[in-house]
Amino acid sequence: MDATREDAAAAPPQEDDEPHDPLTAAPVELVLVTGMSGAGRSTAANTLEDLGWYVVDNLPPSLLPRLADLAGRTAGTVPRMAAVVDVRSLAFSHDLRAALEDLAGLGMPVRTLFLDCSDDVLVRRFESVRRPHPLQEGGRILDGILAERRLLEDVRGDADVVVDTSGLNVHQLADVVRRAFDETARPGVRATVMSFGFKYGLPVDADLVVDCRFLPNPHWVPALRPQTGRDPEVRDYVLSQQGAGEFVDRFTDVLGIVTAGYEREGKRYATVAVGCTGGKHRSVAISEELARRLRAAGADVTIVHRDLGRE
Repeated sequence: MDATREDAAAAPPQEDDEPHDPLTAAPVELVLVTGMSGAGRSTAANTLEDLGWYVVDNLPPSLLPRLADLAGRTAGTVPRMAAVVDVRSLAFSHDLRAALEDLAGLGMPVRTLFLDCSDDVLVRRFESVRRPHPLQEGGRILDGILAERRLLEDVRGDADVVVDTSGLNVHQLADVVRRAFDETARPGVRATVMSFGFKYGLPVDADLVVDCRFLPNPHWVPALRPQTGRDPEVRDYVLSQQGAGEFVDRFTDVLGIVTAGYEREGKRYATVAVGCTGGKHRSVAISEELARRLRAAGADVTIVHRDLGRE
């Protein structure tokens, strides 16, 4: 071996020759924005961008690991990225599963925001803009929606945040996204306590659902019927019933256990749904009391009365 080759062999590898690990260079937080077409992905992406996230729209799932790698090479200038992915990619399910496995192998934190919506609302939205569904092909809009829902079933089941946009306008959806992903908010799990009426259907975005129809219904008390669970008379009536106090005590304890587990697992947003028949009296009063107790314990809580005013 000549001297030149010996020197080259003995020389330490240059920094540029080192294998690149984006996590050692600059950890990147990645949010995956997906869900049903027409459910509000663009609004969610715009909101994240306003919060300072770098957003990439319509990214093929197979490019997710490459995107994270490139972000890691920016020396911390792109610490938070959001990628909008959807079923326009032909190999969506397989590619997304493989990409998420690759990212998990790298230790890359990924959160998934899934936007859902009822079929009838989606049909109306597509009809109002006079555009076909991306999977509609030669069939009806509803055919495309059902095909997409089947493709996204597993993704929805694994999502960190599921938002039902059926009854939300763009401003309300933006508020939900801000609550879930605003990094300036206090640490810990951010909870939404939602009252609802079973006769209007279960909330599709609830993490926990509890039923308070075992309590007497103020609807059958003439003086209370026109009031709601936010009125002191109804609240006192509901909370004074046998079993109401014990129910709230024990469910508050359960929520403490669950939210602590969510924090350990990195889940930052949870929706607790409390139901009664119409979503006007019992569920509203119980939800208000649960929210009050959670706030007193230091939790970041938003309260939503989904069906209040529908009767």
